[in-house]
Amino acid sequence: MTEDIYAFRYGAYGNTEAIIAKNPGLALQYFNYINKGTAFTDEERRRLGLDGALPPSPRSLASQVVNSAEKVKNKSDDVERYIYIRSLFDRNATLAHALIKSNIKAYMGIIYTPTVGYACQHYSSIFRTANGIHFYPGNIERAEDILRQYAHQGIRVAVVTDNQGILGIGDQGAGGIAICLGKLMLYTQGAGIAPWHCLPISLDVGTNNKALLADDFYLGWRHERLTGTDYLRFVQRFAKAFRAVFPNALCQWEDFSKQNAFAIRDAYLHDLISFNDDIQGTGAITLAGILTAMQIKKEKLEEQVYLIHGAGAGGVGVAEQIETALLEKGLSREEARGRIYTLDSQGLVTTDRKMEPYKEKFAKDPSRLPWLQQAGDGTLENVVRNEKVTVLIGTSGQSGCFTREVVQAAAANTSRPVILPLSNPTSMTEALPADIYQWTNGQALVATGSPFPPVEHNGQSYRISQCNNVFVFPGVGLGSIASGAKEVLPSFFTAAAHAVSQCVKPEAMARGELLPPVSELQDVSLKVSQAVGLTAIRANVGHLCAFSDYQHDNDEEKLNRLITKMRWQPEYLPIELAP
Repeated sequence: MTEDIYAFRYGAYGNTEAIIAKNPGLALQYFNYINKGTAFTDEERRRLGLDGALPPSPRSLASQVVNSAEKVKNKSDDVERYIYIRSLFDRNATLAHALIKSNIKAYMGIIYTPTVGYACQHYSSIFRTANGIHFYPGNIERAEDILRQYAHQGIRVAVVTDNQGILGIGDQGAGGIAICLGKLMLYTQGAGIAPWHCLPISLDVGTNNKALLADDFYLGWRHERLTGTDYLRFVQRFAKAFRAVFPNALCQWEDFSKQNAFAIRDAYLHDLISFNDDIQGTGAITLAGILTAMQIKKEKLEEQVYLIHGAGAGGVGVAEQIETALLEKGLSREEARGRIYTLDSQGLVTTDRKMEPYKEKFAKDPSRLPWLQQAGDGTLENVVRNEKVTVLIGTSGQSGCFTREVVQAAAANTSRPVILPLSNPTSMTEALPADIYQWTNGQALVATGSPFPPVEHNGQSYRISQCNNVFVFPGVGLGSIASGAKEVLPSFFTAAAHAVSQCVKPEAMARGELLPPVSELQDVSLKVSQAVGLTAIRANVGHLCAFSDYQHDNDEEKLNRLITKMRWQPEYLPIELAP
């Protein structure tokens, strides 16, 4: 058991100050939270029983980062780079995070999208080291005992998936845990939640991916997916165990199928400190881009007409977040929903047809739309023209569906249309940024879901802002934890959206940029966590964790001090011997 080898010593603010080695010796090299590799100093080697176990010339962490970066550079492709960085994390978590931090813009595309999609699809063949927890029907009844094995790490956040709705590539079975691993690395990079406080969890309820079931080397549970009551009981058993073992930890639901995503999020709103990033994180980062656009346009949120093309989890999540923001502006629920239109594969979502329950709240009564005479009239272009849409959002996964005619129809409704083709990967984007700028003569305000290079138009270069959830979920997590929030409210995500938008510099807005660059992730996450934590306290769902004596400060000062102290940086900690 790892708790027999090491423990953590925490400071007054819950920050990790040192690692306690309970049994010195060679085994210390084999635990990734302790291991420093060649950076163990001469004094540490003698004191910790490592004398002679390493080459005689120690390296600094900075030197290790340079050396590791060169190794990554020399790999043949991003898949090999992904394998190298994951293997480095499994040997030396501090060095892996120091490497990623050295160039977060470059490495984020390796540790997460788009490369992580390949890692999910080929999980069994590239498997190196076990990470996290795999629950399946054979062990779910022992879930509480299994979770308790990680209690010594003081788990603060878990990313949990049932592996069914992975990154636009669908059911990936056991491979979905790679998403959890990537998201948690970003929790550490953005929010500074130390890697030992993070727990990836796969709810392996089987797979309907026939290629995986036919693969002799597939590592997951070899059965078709549980459904109905069996599926719900499985999730309930996990949720009950998680609440019992980690009552103060955040549970982020990740990459569930559309209907399950909403059902599970809503079922555990009050039982767990939880949220669904595909729904709420997507909604918040999209709202952030829209808020910035309103500053650029000098217009009001409540004056816009919104159309979301793609009424899945992400699309409805965007609609929900816009609705929440409009309610906070003083609109009634009916008025707010009246400004939001959703489309799916059948066209405009209307009340006169059968649909999944999660789509119903934004369905339109066709009798109130005189231009909608028959089912075929509810096309994307018709809705944009007839309802005077000014904000066009794509979450459909339909490449090229934002055509010249659709984009120019939006441009006819406003001097500066907001066009957000958010589907990823790049091959699924609703429109290419270069085309949008050309069709609108550079007047559109654009952000995308996938990363795109700058666009040159009329002699001007435009940086394409990326609507990336990474600006939201790490800060929401840290703000919830630091404030002691007992549930995650919709207002947390509105607060997060405002905080992200406020991080866009005036000179960037003057260039039409809607979101900050990824290189500013740590600063953005700090602002988001502070905004979310303060929202929790003011909503009376949070109470500041009593980590220190700061009774002379007000709540905001207490919170900001606590968050700053809690954030871990990838630097080697002192290692102390147990008394």
